[in-house]
Amino acid sequence: MSRISVRLLYAIPRCIRKLTITSIACGYHSSPSSSFNCLLNSCSSLSSLKRVHALIVLTDGTHPSLFLSTKLVSLACKLSPTMEYARKLFDRMLLRDVFSWNTLIRGYADVGPCREAVLMYRDMHHSRLSPDCYTFPFVVRCCGVISALLEGREVHCNVIKNGFVSDVFVQSSLIAMYAQCGEISCSENVFSEMDVRNVVSWTAMIAGYVQNGSLVDGLTIFLGMFGSGTKPNAITLVSILPACSSLKLLSMGMLIHSYGVKVGLASQTPLLNALVALYGKCGRIEVARTMFDNLEGRNLVTWNAMIAAYEQNNDNENAIKIFCKMQDENVQYDCVTLVSVLSASANLGVLGTGKWLHELAIQKGFEDNVSVTNALINMYAKCGDTDAARNVFERSGQKSVVSWTSMIGACASYGLGSDALDLFSTMKEEGISPSSLTFTTILNACRHAGLVEEGRKHFESMMKDYSIIPGVEQCACMVDLLGRAGCLKEAYEFIERMPIEPDSSIWGALLGACKIHGDVELAELVYNRLFELDHEAVTLYVLMSNIYAEAGRWEDVVRLKELMSERVLKRIPGHSLVEVNQQFHRFLSGLRSQPHLSSPIN
Repeated sequence: MSRISVRLLYAIPRCIRKLTITSIACGYHSSPSSSFNCLLNSCSSLSSLKRVHALIVLTDGTHPSLFLSTKLVSLACKLSPTMEYARKLFDRMLLRDVFSWNTLIRGYADVGPCREAVLMYRDMHHSRLSPDCYTFPFVVRCCGVISALLEGREVHCNVIKNGFVSDVFVQSSLIAMYAQCGEISCSENVFSEMDVRNVVSWTAMIAGYVQNGSLVDGLTIFLGMFGSGTKPNAITLVSILPACSSLKLLSMGMLIHSYGVKVGLASQTPLLNALVALYGKCGRIEVARTMFDNLEGRNLVTWNAMIAAYEQNNDNENAIKIFCKMQDENVQYDCVTLVSVLSASANLGVLGTGKWLHELAIQKGFEDNVSVTNALINMYAKCGDTDAARNVFERSGQKSVVSWTSMIGACASYGLGSDALDLFSTMKEEGISPSSLTFTTILNACRHAGLVEEGRKHFESMMKDYSIIPGVEQCACMVDLLGRAGCLKEAYEFIERMPIEPDSSIWGALLGACKIHGDVELAELVYNRLFELDHEAVTLYVLMSNIYAEAGRWEDVVRLKELMSERVLKRIPGHSLVEVNQQFHRFLSGLRSQPHLSSPIN
């Protein structure tokens, strides 16, 4: 053995060195490839792999056998955080077969970037090698991740051309790819043409429906899976639970939870995370918290689910406290975490906490994230600091329709109607199409500023220029706008002509306008319509009682109060929250004693 080989041998870790000496000593009993294969199987880090690679080069030369070269590429993909070393090994191979190409393509699919896997697939074709059933699933998966629909369709054509159209794993990957690209109808076509379906294909179809918002279809397929006799796995349950959460199907979610316990899947962290989100969205916050506290293997998704659960249930103080607990346990947060906590701070109106979160976003480099930017604008706007909201908006490089809508809404909330209209015009000039929520904010701005003609113009533009069908929010804004301006008859006729069924918020807006202008006759008509919709609403009786009182009809005032007493209806006292030294002080309306003092937020 040469002096260099000996030095290299002693640079190898002891466990590998021992195996190397044994392999060399017994080399006449086995081939060099099998000896090096044993060494490669012992590698547990990239550094040890590089040492064995150097020993192979010294022994076998610059270009090892196809088997060893492919083995090196495979291990480089697994042991390295990037694909750089594996790619260098692959590029130096003189001989490559389908297996070696598949190895690198799979590496890019697992480690990234996925775009390289698609490019490698094309190079493989140019090298006159035909892909096999192991090539296509990885390439198709990458097309889905990067939403490369055109390339995905080309791969699908090659699947058919190469005779793998009946391969269940290839078809399952095609279902997932089309769903990720938003082409759920194509996923349906692939799924319907499958002769054999396994748990992977059923799960891919379920996840595709849920990801594209077809929640009922996802649940239908899930039930069909049970009917076919295919048992769902943990991934299936994780895929269907968001549908139960969004549709508030708590009983269905609890059945899935019970099934997971029955088949021994309930201890898996991804499933527990989905269950925390389910119970949180369905208002069972105490169950979600119990699961959270009992979960030993909590990860970032678990924390995010719990924070979101509190924020969605308007328990914003606890959302912030959970985030502080997360900080105490040194759990790294992400953009999703900050968006939820910023939303909680906005709902509470605690500017100090919001500024602290803004600093954390800057420290992590999340300030340029569109979702975080939008949450910061919303937080500053709701906390009354419109200048800070405008500063965040102006500094953001990429402004989405949500960013513009948030800033327009901030101006609208504080009576800056002209500023809101100017922003709306600039937004359209920059080629950004407004959403239905944008029109809600601009109509709200017109409502606060009393701009009736502007409001009419934008309401008509919403339908005519953008084909947006008015929803309850836009209609309520228009009714309130007309009502505040004294156009009560027009507001009533507007409601009668609405393309959707008016709800209590729309009739309530008109009833409020009747109070402003003292129109008792119309108020009684609106009251009767509201009573049919929700006769348990306390505000209905209070508002109508005030209208009667201002008109001097005291007998009717007494009658409504007696009716409230009979129905055991009580007014919920208003409250305000003040943050001092990271403590929340709650003041209840009419309370003269010491205000409630909440726990410190950290």
